[in-house]
Amino acid sequence: MLKEKTKEVPGLLFVTDSMEFMSSAGRRRMLEQSWLNDAESLSREQQTVQVMQSAISDAAHDKQVNVLRHQLMQLHDIRTTLHSLDTHVLLDEVELFEIKNLAYLCNISRNALCGMQLQETFPLPDLHEVFSILDPDATGVPNFYIYDSYDNRLAPLRQSMKSADEDRMGELIAEQNEIQQQVIAGLCNRLQPLAPALMSALEEMAYIDFTMARAALSREWHLQCPSQGDEMCLNGLYNPRLKLHNESVGLRYQSVDIELHPGVTLVTGANMAGKTVLLKSIGLAQLMYQFGFPVPAASCCLEPVDDVVFCIGDEQNEMNGLSSFASEITRISEILYRSQTEHLLVLIDEPARTTNPVEGKALVQALATILNTRKSVTLITTHYSQLGVPCRRLRVKGFVEELVDKQLTAQNINRFIDYSLVADDSDEAPREALRIAEMLSCHPGLLSTAREFLGK
Repeated sequence: MLKEKTKEVPGLLFVTDSMEFMSSAGRRRMLEQSWLNDAESLSREQQTVQVMQSAISDAAHDKQVNVLRHQLMQLHDIRTTLHSLDTHVLLDEVELFEIKNLAYLCNISRNALCGMQLQETFPLPDLHEVFSILDPDATGVPNFYIYDSYDNRLAPLRQSMKSADEDRMGELIAEQNEIQQQVIAGLCNRLQPLAPALMSALEEMAYIDFTMARAALSREWHLQCPSQGDEMCLNGLYNPRLKLHNESVGLRYQSVDIELHPGVTLVTGANMAGKTVLLKSIGLAQLMYQFGFPVPAASCCLEPVDDVVFCIGDEQNEMNGLSSFASEITRISEILYRSQTEHLLVLIDEPARTTNPVEGKALVQALATILNTRKSVTLITTHYSQLGVPCRRLRVKGFVEELVDKQLTAQNINRFIDYSLVADDSDEAPREALRIAEMLSCHPGLLSTAREFLGK
């Protein structure tokens, strides 16, 4: 479910937290969204979001959209009540009101969807029978009350209660309560066969809320629905959180283009050249796609995978006593086992960087060699050179020489970097650490001493 992935991937949590829902049911439906890995389901989900986005963007539908949103704002997540009804549990007056309110909202929403030509896309059931059962006086309002018309004993009894003395009042109240319980039991019996339609209405309205939230986010962030094909490519890929942050502080954001291939692609580049962000952005795009969201890219063609697995960042877990290296190796071992039988998108950031560089290089060579024989799509960033593994290589272009000046700081460095990816046939990783340190006004003694050791 999507809820579990948001715990693992901060970028996905940022996406879900940025969505605007009209109801708690809509947010719950979003968190329960299942992983879609067949082409038909993915195509249908993307098409549904596109249809909704087109509808809410059409000024001719403004009235119906506002009506629909207003109904969703009043939607309560009454699954427990509906389950009780379906299993013959006696409800109370508040629960009967909730059922009547759901029927009321559903019927109005059906009319709004018809006005938007979306009745076939979102097939809400007709709940007029439910509403009629709970509205015997045909008031047309969602309020609920044990009406006199439910039992011919109620009207005279209630009239008597208006003038009864204190001794008599207790007896009359008890008699009214008994009659009302009989009425409620009768109503529950009449409504019970309609419980599946009520549950369907609740879930479909929650799905409508979820879809409207996706469509609104897609319009705001300029997301795109991927096409499906044998090749995987992302053009104009961007990271939503970083892009919005950069724009908010006046920094530029550069999107990137990338093609993904089965086997291993090694990605090299200077420090601060955006390699980690690249992996996170690719993983986020695939996750959004397979949870039924449009994707943060100008255009893209994707194919479903069984899962997206990351090995990024500081894996140290002090609670279980594992070091960064131990946690990383545990994660990589899991990936190797899973890739034997699963079609994965594997994203590994600078593996073995926290251990002895000689052994670390050997581990990266072994990892790339094994994963290059698997059907999974794997991207590995690394600073190791001379790996000697026959796989695809890409390099981040890095610093644009004519733009770099003496005003370079950690805060403005992104102005001078070209984040584009280029094919790199060499087996050498860029050596720019000392150069970057110098441009960032590092202590001159450290730089000169480092160069002496490098010369040796």
